[in-house]
Amino acid sequence: MNEIVKLNIADYSKCNNIWDMKKCPFTDDFYEEIKAGNRMVYIYKMDDAFIGEGALVLEKDEYTIPNQRVYLSRLIVKKEYQNQGIGTQILDYLLQKALDMGYSEITIGVDCDNKNAVHLYTKKGFEVYEKAKDEYGDYFKMIKKL
Repeated sequence: MNEIVKLNIADYSKCNNIWDMKKCPFTDDFYEEIKAGNRMVYIYKMDDAFIGEGALVLEKDEYTIPNQRVYLSRLIVKKEYQNQGIGTQILDYLLQKALDMGYSEITIGVDCDNKNAVHLYTKKGFEVYEKAKDEYGDYFKMIKKL
């Protein structure tokens, strides 16, 4: 059975099935954000296995405005399950969740060279409002009205 569920913080280590938690420099930060209630992670489960995830972050620098704009973070699908529509399902779920929470806008930062992600977000109505650069490379800041 496939379903999208809110992550129970006790199951956080199971996200390693989707992405390498040891290599990610933000693993501990994400955990603290979840614990503080600032990051809500939703997991795509297939027969109880963690296949994909996405998160809504309530406060993140200039990306968010309280009660108006929320940040979409870490939309990721396990490599062998990509290109099967799972990312789109997670994105649709998060967009509806943000709307249900009362937000009117959603933002995301996406690497410029991540063509699949840029295509998905554009197809779903996100628009680039700024091109930026950090220590990890060039990325687009994108926004969508809900």
